[in-house]
Amino acid sequence: MKLLTFITPNGNQLGIVTERGIIDVARASHLITAPLPPSAEAFYTAGLSCLPALQELLNTVEGQEGDWLIDEATLTLAPVVPNPQKIICVGLNYRRHAEESGMAIPTSPVLFSKFNNALASHRQDIPMPALAERCDYEAELLAVIGRDISHPVTVEDALQYVLGYSTANDLSARDLQLMSSQWLLGKTLDAFLPIGPYLVTSDDLPDPQNLVIKGIYNGEVRQHSNTADMIFSVAEVIAYISRFFSLKAGDIISTGTPEGVILGQKPPQQWMKAGDEFIVEIEGIGQLVNRMV
Repeated sequence: MKLLTFITPNGNQLGIVTERGIIDVARASHLITAPLPPSAEAFYTAGLSCLPALQELLNTVEGQEGDWLIDEATLTLAPVVPNPQKIICVGLNYRRHAEESGMAIPTSPVLFSKFNNALASHRQDIPMPALAERCDYEAELLAVIGRDISHPVTVEDALQYVLGYSTANDLSARDLQLMSSQWLLGKTLDAFLPIGPYLVTSDDLPDPQNLVIKGIYNGEVRQHSNTADMIFSVAEVIAYISRFFSLKAGDIISTGTPEGVILGQKPPQQWMKAGDEFIVEIEGIGQLVNRMV
């Protein structure tokens, strides 16, 4: 199942993506007796437990017409997960990216965080920060937690807690990021984590470790890899995190970027500037498009 989040006067709503258009879940909820989430936030809080009802709705409306079927082009999209409790990112998680950055291959996942102010949506313009001159792109696979994790889980069981996957651009202001050993300043600038537009549920994407991932900068393919190059798989990252702190349904994990970022190029690097467009494309999920302004 492919889902998106869109903005309405009544808040963020959940939509199911179909070939005929977007099913407005809230508007179509009267068509089945099973309870459906009244908002996108409610869906991500409930997570995996909502999927049977959403599948029932999808089956029920097949071939039908109604005011609940909307043209995607008319929607204003929100970040696909609009209000996660936690945003966890993984640094240096592709072998060739670690090599291009001149850093040692990590022996355990390198974790850092962003805050909700960094969230942005598909086709939302990204403001260039006034205090940074070295802005960089990072195409990433985003994993969304679908069930609370309050105890350590095994690598073998970890993917059972994943609701689905999306695309992300872990934008980075390298000059701010490298001012100290802590990366926060360069990572959580406003709108520096576009995510979406789609969430593909894990039942439709059972193997996150065999997906082609691309980063396309002003029409040029700069990043072209496969999630198989991850040093720590999605399952390993979740299992590792669960040893230290709990995860809630709706938490998001951006799982690292492959080689091809500007930081890895030989000097003098040409950093991102106003007017530049970057596209994240992941096999089986779709494209995330944003422009710097």
